[in-house]
Amino acid sequence: MGNAQVAATTPDRGITQLEIDQQVFDLYDEYCHGRIDRREFLARAAALAVVGGLGMAQALLPRYAQAQTISSADARIKASYVGYPSPGGNSGTMRGYLVQPAGAGPFAAVLVVHENRGLNPYIEDVARRLASEGFLVLAPDGLFPVGGYPGNDDDGRTLQAGLDQAKLRIDLLNSARFIKSHPLSTGKLGVTGFCYGGGVVNYLAAALGDAMIAGVPCYGVAADTASVGKIKAALLCHLAEKDEQINKTYPAFEAALKAAGVDYQVYVYPGTQHGFHNNSTPRYNDDAAKLSWQRTLAHFRKYLA
Repeated sequence: MGNAQVAATTPDRGITQLEIDQQVFDLYDEYCHGRIDRREFLARAAALAVVGGLGMAQALLPRYAQAQTISSADARIKASYVGYPSPGGNSGTMRGYLVQPAGAGPFAAVLVVHENRGLNPYIEDVARRLASEGFLVLAPDGLFPVGGYPGNDDDGRTLQAGLDQAKLRIDLLNSARFIKSHPLSTGKLGVTGFCYGGGVVNYLAAALGDAMIAGVPCYGVAADTASVGKIKAALLCHLAEKDEQINKTYPAFEAALKAAGVDYQVYVYPGTQHGFHNNSTPRYNDDAAKLSWQRTLAHFRKYLA
């Protein structure tokens, strides 16, 4: 694994990452992964033997409006919502956020897979960021079969947990095939995703085989080692240092990748929390987010050009 030397900095949100006790971060991780609900998260944070535990917990909740970096009206891109078939999925159809660069194309295609709460504003912003760099991007909403992202992460997390998970993966697999075959696509496909979506990147790499050229999983669980021999995509894996549940899946994964001769790199970013790329909460680490993003763009440009 590579190590990126980065500093722990966050946007000006009234409380900084360095002021938040690690116990609160650990509780937030439990909340984000659906192991406790919002009420329990806030109650347990308030009960911690740390000064201002409740305030720390409240500061970790996302502020999407302040986190937007590229407007949907940006002249470099064109964004719209599109529907497409998804045979074998949760409803037989899917909807996604399609963002294309200005110009006639064709463009290399990238699928952006959301976290465990549906297509929220942060993921849409990531799609716009990639499109502004010249990629044709689709960010599917896995919650479309149950009405779509509901406008808040708490309900989104509940909806996603209630889906048939195998069919959700089929919906995301069909989404990858849709953007790969889009008329504006060159046919070269890359996939990136965050948290749950990072695990989906690893899954899709095995499921798609040589139909997927490059993948960038961000703090996503490793693929089943038995499936690694099917992976043909070049992988660039970003991990947070303080993310035990995810990181413990990687030693066996890396061993299997090496044995299969897969082109891969794994970077661990010191001092970072799970979710360090998401600039809507103080888990965001500016240096690590920027460095991992630069590496992501370089990876896609190298393999999808």
